[in-house]
Amino acid sequence: MKALILNHDEVVRLLPMTECISAMEEALSALARGEVHQPLRMVTKPAAARGVMALMPAFQAGNEPIFGLKAICVFPGNARIGKDAHQGGVLLFSGVTGELMAIMNASAITAIRTAAVSAVATRILAREDANELAIIGAGVQARSHLEAIAVVRSIKRARIAARSFESAQAFAREMQAKVAFPLEATSSAEAALHAADLIVAATTSREPVIKREWVSAGAHINAIGTFSPAAREVDTGTMAAASLFVDRRESALNEAGDYLIAAQEGAIGPDHIRAELGEVLVGAHQGRTSREEITLFKSLGLAIEDLAAASLAFRKAQQQDLGSWIEFD
Repeated sequence: MKALILNHDEVVRLLPMTECISAMEEALSALARGEVHQPLRMVTKPAAARGVMALMPAFQAGNEPIFGLKAICVFPGNARIGKDAHQGGVLLFSGVTGELMAIMNASAITAIRTAAVSAVATRILAREDANELAIIGAGVQARSHLEAIAVVRSIKRARIAARSFESAQAFAREMQAKVAFPLEATSSAEAALHAADLIVAATTSREPVIKREWVSAGAHINAIGTFSPAAREVDTGTMAAASLFVDRRESALNEAGDYLIAAQEGAIGPDHIRAELGEVLVGAHQGRTSREEITLFKSLGLAIEDLAAASLAFRKAQQQDLGSWIEFD
């Protein structure tokens, strides 16, 4: 048995954003149809560690059944040393024999598929004419989301806010050549959100970076930066005012600090979650209902998303003869 090894750059080459967005739509729809087995992720956080490790398994049946497992470490401090906060690997296994098929760089897969899922949420929840983008954060996810949101909406301008104005300026300088619309660095999240109808929160903040009074009527928010019950990017007022959509209810009710803290404060409950994205995709639930409605997608990241992205990369690597094959008997 040979196993395929794909490094960061190879994964990026194999997963263009447009194709990954389509793959995420298919994966989330399969989840909504009950075609996927996916337990809640297991997170380990030793007291002496600077980060956490999460294990995310999934299985998808069908003509070519397949298991996937992402083993990922999240080290928020990595940004200060120029490294991605997400480090790890995605493994694919045959659903027929259990043999290892591939090991892939998880940082690349996580960055691309997370942004692709936000693009799916934006496509089905944001107003059709939304074109003013605000991104809070200037790291890996901010970069991938800038690309992804521009695939599904015609962006007129993007404002960037970061931990420092200098970081926002550096992001705007670096990314300007990669997009056709102007990028504007701002000195605060409030300034970035002014008149924005598309909002991305991609930070490691433990306290809200989005406040209700800063959010315009009719805006769509993708909140993707936090996955801990004790951390949130969105304040309680915004959570209560918005129509809330999630990737998976079970995940949101157990892991999403944005939801859990607002619930602890008595502002919302489980019924406040309108639908999972997959349920909207398959027509089981409605998405946006009015132009003035604020929609919010709380993303936690799912193992089926990693499995779908890795499966796509595996198929394309075979077709393009890319990556390294090793004997693994």
